[in-house]
Amino acid sequence: MTGKGDGQGESVAKLEKSIGCIKYTLFCFNVVAWLCGAGLFGLTLWIRAEPGFEEWIAILDIYAYYIGIYILIFGSIIVMVVSFLGCCSALMEHTLALFIFIGTQVLAFIVSVAGAAILLDHSTINSSIQPMIRRTLRQLIMTSEWPSSAATLKMIQENIGCCGADGSNDYMLLRQPLPSTCRDTVTGNAFFHGCVDELTWFLEDKSGWVAGLAMALATIQVVNAVLSIVLVQALKKEEEEARTYRH
Repeated sequence: MTGKGDGQGESVAKLEKSIGCIKYTLFCFNVVAWLCGAGLFGLTLWIRAEPGFEEWIAILDIYAYYIGIYILIFGSIIVMVVSFLGCCSALMEHTLALFIFIGTQVLAFIVSVAGAAILLDHSTINSSIQPMIRRTLRQLIMTSEWPSSAATLKMIQENIGCCGADGSNDYMLLRQPLPSTCRDTVTGNAFFHGCVDELTWFLEDKSGWVAGLAMALATIQVVNAVLSIVLVQALKKEEEEARTYRH
């Protein structure tokens, strides 16, 4: 009986070591998740509040771009709050808190992936943002005899280095004269790329970092959820073995 008791004691001790390893690994991953969440929050908030960028969004009438940004701001706040809960529940070895944490990780994962997907759908080539930009630019070309439209087109084409919505042919198709802002000041030739593609590439550069960080965060959330499930199972096993050892 003594030998059996000693064996059970060793088993409980080994299990406690395993629990400690899982617990502190989960704690570290939650710290990393919190830092990534804080970084995502700062980056998305900066994009939303950047004055110059907001002006371009207003000119092109593509406020739909902000939908993904808003979702990721909300998601990053969830991650920062939940990561704190994860650290506490892991260190306290509280089973109910761990179950709540697993549920919130699933929610945070869905929000992160959805936010990244919607953001990319409104900022990449062949995405839903291109028809919006094209519609705005063609409207400006059709009304280019108005001083306000002409000034807006001039600002876009000179700053971006592009011509029309999809190229210089837009002016011919819409029966408007080709402005000097459509031409390269050095060669005198019309810019090769249309403003739709150039503006989309500009948005793509901004969104790529945000979407990448959101997907990295989603991966960490999967790892956190798996570690939490393993920890819950280990805690249950520890309770069972401790109960058996006492009897």
